Amino acid sequence: MGQGQNVNRGLSIADFIGRWSNLDGGQERANYSLFLAELCDVIGVRRPDPALAEHDFNDYVFERRVQRKRPDGTTEAGRIDLYKRGCFILEAKQSRLRGGKKAVPEGQADLFAETESSLDTAASGLDHVMVRARRQAERYAASLPADHPYPPFIIACDVGRAIELYADFSGHGRHYAQFPDARQFRVEIDQLANSETRDLLRAVWEEPQSLNPAKKTAKVTREIAGRLAEISKALEGRGFEARSVTVFLMRCLFTMFVEDVGLLRKKGFTELLTKCLDDPTRFTFEIDDLWRHMDRGDYSPGIGERLLRFNGKLFKNAASLPLMEEEIRLLRDASDADWRDLEPAIFGTLFEQALDPDERKRLGAHYTPRAYVERVVDATIMEPLTKDWIGHQSAAAREIRDGSNATAIREIEDFLRRLASVRVLDPACGTGNFLYVALRRMKQLEGEALKQLHDIGGDEAVARVADISVKPEQFFGMELNKRAVEIAELVLWIGYIQWHMRTRSTVPTEPVLGSSDHVHQKDALITWSGYPHPQLKRDALGKPLADTQGSEIYVYLNAINADWPEADFIVGNPPFIGGKDIRARLGAGYAEALWAANPQMNPAADFVMYWWDRAADLLARKGTRLRRFGFVTTNSITQVFQRRVLERHLSGTSPVSLVFAIPDHPWTKTSKDAAAVRIAMTVAEAGERDGALRIVTREERLDTDEPTIEFVEREGRINADLSIGANTDRASDLVSNSAIGYRGVQLMGAGFIITKEKAVQLGVGKRPGLDKHIREYRNGRDLTSRPRGAMVIDLFGVSSNEVRRDFPEVYQHLLDTVKPERDRNNRASYRDKWWWFGEPRRELRPAIEGLPRYIATVETMKHRIFQFIDGQVLPDNKLVVMALDDAFALGVLSSRVHVAWSLATGGRLGVGNDPVYVKSKCFDPFPFPHANASASAEIGTIAEELDETRKRVLAEHPDITLTALYNVLGGVVAGNQLSRKEQDVRSRGCVLILRELHERLDAAVLKSYGWQADANVEQILDGLVRLNEIRAAEERRGFIKWLRPEYQIERIGPLAHRGDRIQAILSTKAKSRKTAFPAARLEQAQIVLDIMSRAKTPLSATDIAATFSSLEQTVTEVLDVLQSLVRLGQAESYDHGRTFFRAA
Repeated sequence: MGQGQNVNRGLSIADFIGRWSNLDGGQERANYSLFLAELCDVIGVRRPDPALAEHDFNDYVFERRVQRKRPDGTTEAGRIDLYKRGCFILEAKQSRLRGGKKAVPEGQADLFAETESSLDTAASGLDHVMVRARRQAERYAASLPADHPYPPFIIACDVGRAIELYADFSGHGRHYAQFPDARQFRVEIDQLANSETRDLLRAVWEEPQSLNPAKKTAKVTREIAGRLAEISKALEGRGFEARSVTVFLMRCLFTMFVEDVGLLRKKGFTELLTKCLDDPTRFTFEIDDLWRHMDRGDYSPGIGERLLRFNGKLFKNAASLPLMEEEIRLLRDASDADWRDLEPAIFGTLFEQALDPDERKRLGAHYTPRAYVERVVDATIMEPLTKDWIGHQSAAAREIRDGSNATAIREIEDFLRRLASVRVLDPACGTGNFLYVALRRMKQLEGEALKQLHDIGGDEAVARVADISVKPEQFFGMELNKRAVEIAELVLWIGYIQWHMRTRSTVPTEPVLGSSDHVHQKDALITWSGYPHPQLKRDALGKPLADTQGSEIYVYLNAINADWPEADFIVGNPPFIGGKDIRARLGAGYAEALWAANPQMNPAADFVMYWWDRAADLLARKGTRLRRFGFVTTNSITQVFQRRVLERHLSGTSPVSLVFAIPDHPWTKTSKDAAAVRIAMTVAEAGERDGALRIVTREERLDTDEPTIEFVEREGRINADLSIGANTDRASDLVSNSAIGYRGVQLMGAGFIITKEKAVQLGVGKRPGLDKHIREYRNGRDLTSRPRGAMVIDLFGVSSNEVRRDFPEVYQHLLDTVKPERDRNNRASYRDKWWWFGEPRRELRPAIEGLPRYIATVETMKHRIFQFIDGQVLPDNKLVVMALDDAFALGVLSSRVHVAWSLATGGRLGVGNDPVYVKSKCFDPFPFPHANASASAEIGTIAEELDETRKRVLAEHPDITLTALYNVLGGVVAGNQLSRKEQDVRSRGCVLILRELHERLDAAVLKSYGWQADANVEQILDGLVRLNEIRAAEERRGFIKWLRPEYQIERIGPLAHRGDRIQAILSTKAKSRKTAFPAARLEQAQIVLDIMSRAKTPLSATDIAATFSSLEQTVTEVLDVLQSLVRLGQAESYDHGRTFFRAA
């Protein structure tokens, strides 16, 4: 007991229980410290230390001060009721007895007071007081100093009533769950009379890691696995087939397990093994007989009672193997262990130790430690499911408040049904470790929902959902090794039974084991004609061919990608095989078939990336069921060939985002054969989203069962190289940039384009007014190479009768070259207005009309270059036009500030992965600097010289193109060795002058923003995102920094500077995107949570409601949702309910 030995102050356990049990509640501030101090006496630990003025040294104190970060970057002081470093955070509340003092009205409570609504809800089964205590403790855990690890326990204490325990042993504090399970996590005060309860709390106070289930079982798991591996090798050495040995040992282990969880008579199997030690020849008879009765579910003479019907594949035609006396003793010793908390990793360990080392290397077969598995499973599966649960909780709480307990019960039942329909896939499942942890976590969440269902509706409500349960049939796997497949199936059933017994009060329904084929023995990547058997490659005479190593060569005919079962979530740890080793490890034939079936993949990419690519493809498909996927890979995922796979999906037409990543994580070293690798973890979700990036800051004791791994975490957009950058997608369109940026015209008919000579033939110079309708024309190639001298027939606004009457030659030309193509077009407007361009760009025309010049850039180009174009030139669809003629704007757009922004916000296209300038993303939200006259003039002067220099060089040297100039400029900046041809372009193209002008321009533009000249890309993007937020807020108040006010104000409408007018403009811009607020309370909660999760600043109910149609009707509903989320501890407010943000 250590220091706890001299803490008894004369208060007996009975006195303590009697003293506090009947105390009226609501006085936790006055009572909690005395209650907890006396509790320390009762459980035999020392009381907390006196608090020091220097908070850094307050490691075991009441009222431990922490700094909590607000969403706006400021901090506020918080105080943890009781904190012990490395052990727990405790938050104390005190509920009132029914009929106690009246609650404080809603809106008039202090931080610790209970409102009327929270008491009403608590009386109906939802204890918001304890829910909020738990959530407050979780937030405090995230606010601890950087050198304080997340404590393994958080405690919600109802002073004088009960203590609730929640644990997260992962070290990252994101998934505190009821400990040890939903039936036992709440310790009522009268349970302190039980010594086991006091021992539990003493361990929480003093040795919390001793309660870690994984660590409690890891060592014995490894030791027993080693002994069983000895039995396995001995049996195989005596000639028994490896699969038969594995199945035999699995049956033995399962029998030990069901004995200890109470599904078989206590010590029944152990006693049977003891009898066999006296006469080993009895072993096969006794065990075969037992397993036959377990299969049928009838009376077993060996056990002496009727058995449950286990059935399933495991006991069909069950037969034991003869063991020697020492081998029986090893089994009997193993059965003496407590198998209730059997760690399924024992099967993976047993399997890996039984694998031949060469086979293990060929398969890349290494089994992932449970803590590592949990990190991926929690981020991939549990975060979305927990969010679902919060939505159902919110809806249920609102129903209870409105007096509809029956509807609230249905809401919880609906969640349980939803949870029981979730499908999880591991397409490289090995012995099922990932699937087991996923099942375990989902059963924990099921237990929490069942607890709440019981609180609301009692035993009757729980009985109605007896058949609604998370079951092994929801968990799908693919694995090549048949032994591993059989182990994986058993692991899932063991996990199911473990957590059924912890969350339900009844034994599982019979048959206890299912027989469905949900773990498949198959290749996860490809299938072929004649699968699973490839054909031998033969010469012309039919003789099998061999490679240089003498190995036969196989052919995988017509190889295509294998089908994967539909799933909501995909997780796993695919084989660790480098791209360069695929051919050698898996054979030339398989490698060639794999590459042929996946032409989108570079053959140099690591093997695991084929899983990543396939999962990302499924995630991005329209109508997909898949919500997230997460994989463990080697840390080479950030290298070029792997990164290209990520880049393709992160910037695709239907993009996916990394919502969680650890780029460099240690592997285990607990066994001599452990893989000599470092790993990465990535989790992806569809759409464009921010993610959490964790960087390992400390790693120790990797060769033990208790490794220490600590992280720092950053949030933001995670890039393909697993770095983090500014979230440019949060940038709002700016009114200041309205009516400026456009795409050029889209002809939809090559006949519109003519030469100057053809223009004369069609009547230019002869037909009055025709010169206004035949204009110079530029496309992307004209800008990047040099102009072709093309003209275009532009008849926008002219009727067909007018064209035929005034310009008959033009009319006949278009009848011949355009109309036949347009007549075949499916779009009516293209057919009916065949003499007009397909997309004439009605809004572009007035914007550039009257301008002597305007700015343009090619939509898709290797180098992002902006230039002036003569105002008489009509731009093509492949050009993006800014209707601005001032050089200051050209300078800002040409600077590395805007180029960095356009690269971050635009897309990529083509074999060259060239940047695409998307006007709505790259220009509309881009905040120009608010430069003074001097700075504007300096930027404009440099931009004019830059544009003139480029045009002069191209005019003087017809063989040099703009692309060639910037290719060489890029080489010069990078310090590359230039070829003779590039040296020539460098000299004649004045490339050094261009470099100097760009450097001066970059410096001047950065200075105009108030930023350092050496600001990196991440700093620039962060600054632009923040400036966009500021500008958007200013615009909502009516302050607009117009780019071209004389045109824009007139175009957008009068009084555009007024705040109410701005709201109307913004509303008009967003009108087409607005939808109705959902009617169902569950959907309301989920959509509000989504909006709050994406928001960077606190939001009011009006802010959230404004994203939907019918603002006034929606505000009330949104506020009601927000208040329910606050009561559940899922939302917070720092300004008395004016604005809210998602609780950490």
